[in-house]
Amino acid sequence: MPDLNFVLLYVDSPTASAAFYADLLGKPPVEASPSFAMFAMESGVMLGLWSRHTVEPAPSAGGGGSEIAFAVADADTVSATHADWAARGLPIIQTPTAMDFGHTFVALDPDGHRLRVFAPSAPPSA
Repeated sequence: MPDLNFVLLYVDSPTASAAFYADLLGKPPVEASPSFAMFAMESGVMLGLWSRHTVEPAPSAGGGGSEIAFAVADADTVSATHADWAARGLPIIQTPTAMDFGHTFVALDPDGHRLRVFAPSAPPSA
């Protein structure tokens, strides 16, 4: 079975989105051009930002129809990340809250893609 290696987001301006993600992730893209930028995550997954104006076939949906998620260690890290991202001006569409799967919040990138930060709930002990 193939493994998931890349997440691609269709964006209005790869240059602007690359600057946003470079600041958010604290690292520069490993590849950047006017129509595409790519970031290497510590997990090995690659995050690609592809111009919605040049991707073939053309996308039929805009941002906000899906989300990328960042797992963190605990609820305190969720809260600290929320405070940091809110201070940076990211639109927050869900403030830190407890859900069935863990503690979480959701922000938006410049293209309306949902960015979820969450600390998974501890599995029940046997």
